[in-house]
Amino acid sequence: MDSDSKEIEERLLVVEDGDSNEYTLDGSVDIKGNPALKHHTGNFGACSFLLCTQLCMCMASYGVGRNLVVYLKTELKEDNVVAARDVATWQGTCFLTTLIGAYMADSHWGNYFTTVVSFFTFFIGMIILTLSASLTTVDQGTEVLSIKSITTFVGLYLIAIGDGAIKPCISAFGADQFDGTDPTAKGSFFSWYYLSTKIASLLAGTVLVWVYDKFGTILGFSIPSLLVGLALMSFTAGSRVYRYRKPGGSPFTRICQVVVAAVRKYNLDFPKDESLLYGSLSTIDGTAKLRHTPSLRLLDKATIVSPSDFSCTDTNETINPWKLCTVSQVEELKILLRMLPIWATFILFASVSTQDASVFTEQGMVMNNRVGSFNIPPASLSAFNVLAVMFCAPIYDKIITPIVRKFTGNERGFSHLQRIGIGLFISIFAMVSAALVEAKRLEIAREMHLMHEKIEVPMSILWQVPQYILIGISEVFNQIGMLEFFYDESPDSMKSFCTALGLMTIALGSYVTSIFLTMVEYFTTKGGETGWIPENLNEGHLDRFYWLIAGLCVLNLIVFVYFSSIYRSKRSN
Repeated sequence: MDSDSKEIEERLLVVEDGDSNEYTLDGSVDIKGNPALKHHTGNFGACSFLLCTQLCMCMASYGVGRNLVVYLKTELKEDNVVAARDVATWQGTCFLTTLIGAYMADSHWGNYFTTVVSFFTFFIGMIILTLSASLTTVDQGTEVLSIKSITTFVGLYLIAIGDGAIKPCISAFGADQFDGTDPTAKGSFFSWYYLSTKIASLLAGTVLVWVYDKFGTILGFSIPSLLVGLALMSFTAGSRVYRYRKPGGSPFTRICQVVVAAVRKYNLDFPKDESLLYGSLSTIDGTAKLRHTPSLRLLDKATIVSPSDFSCTDTNETINPWKLCTVSQVEELKILLRMLPIWATFILFASVSTQDASVFTEQGMVMNNRVGSFNIPPASLSAFNVLAVMFCAPIYDKIITPIVRKFTGNERGFSHLQRIGIGLFISIFAMVSAALVEAKRLEIAREMHLMHEKIEVPMSILWQVPQYILIGISEVFNQIGMLEFFYDESPDSMKSFCTALGLMTIALGSYVTSIFLTMVEYFTTKGGETGWIPENLNEGHLDRFYWLIAGLCVLNLIVFVYFSSIYRSKRSN
């Protein structure tokens, strides 16, 4: 152990003496804990393992999600509303658990170990789900169906925990593979990371959906199980070439310290000279100093110096972080609070995005899915969403941005908030398109006297394509804009935490969808009415549900425009 410590000290001295070409300068280490060599660790050589991992993991996750509503209806005998609600809740949990992964990685385990543990959780969940699919319920009674339901949901929520915890870790760990002085390479990695996610979604929405539809549930879930195993193998295969960072402490603790310190000093007066407020530098190495802002003055109480903040020992004087915080630490919390109203508007957009895996699929199941000699599985239409993203993203970067830049003078073309707002605007038309298609479908059902028959209406499923494409285009503006907004506006010490917050809006959006479906079912079935979304959609009014969501999207856009107009960006040195 002494020889290892001596070797580390010698290598650090080499770096301090100016040999910056051999070792990284950002504090990263190799698998043995030694300072990482620039040309033997990290970079795209290490990221190739991570990109392969992301591709396999997302294919598995999306493969389950795309087929889930069909599985719940056919295997567990759930009706339309219950199946759509269960899918939305499960999808939401997959993103809500990102906070678990972010917390464990930042506070205790680091990105690598958190990812490995989460993969094992994911894999166990897939095995349980596959085993539950093998249970036969035909002529076995309700007891077997109940056992199958329990094992199904145990497997699903183990998958949700593992998948969600991995999400913020993989992206952050990938960024760790590049020196802090090379933002261009990091930007390139995130582009490939995003592309691998979309390719996985496309393959899951076509190949895996086709396999499930053609060969059944057991093979349909066995392949995603194999993909999770391949993802874990790919991730661990790069262990020797990765760069590692030790956990730097919990952002939750830092936030709580500011709140507690401010409450303790609520009755103290501010000094006339603001320079007397405690500390203007961040307490975390490598982060930028945040300048003091006059808003949310109550939180500034945490920076007022008082004698009780210090405790003396025989050797030194220490500061109690629960009584006294630096200006930068307080400003970190202020930034989060200023971002919250903008953050909240992403929730309804996420609710719109989840429709393609639930209600859109149910709508497609009662339309003519035959195109020529092929039968198109309703869930596979989500491929048009992915294709729209893959096609429009480079157009935005290569064509739209240079044109807009000439008029705005902004290097990005549109600002983050302008880009997000455009995405919200386009999402309104996606719901309008879905409502118009459903209204026409119901009109055909009435004309052909199919209202009380639970059969397909002779209207091509391809009429759904525009609503999928519009959601894809809106994601290019809104979701990528959201990622950039949270990265640029968040404090340096909370980049991963804010990334998890952004992903959590997808979870909350899924829960909002579940709440909407429950409320619609409750209010529209009063007095013995069939409701908007009955078991037989030919008897319902799914179009009214789409119009309701479109109206809420308009209100959401108005709220966003107001808060974005008063939003002020962070101030840092």
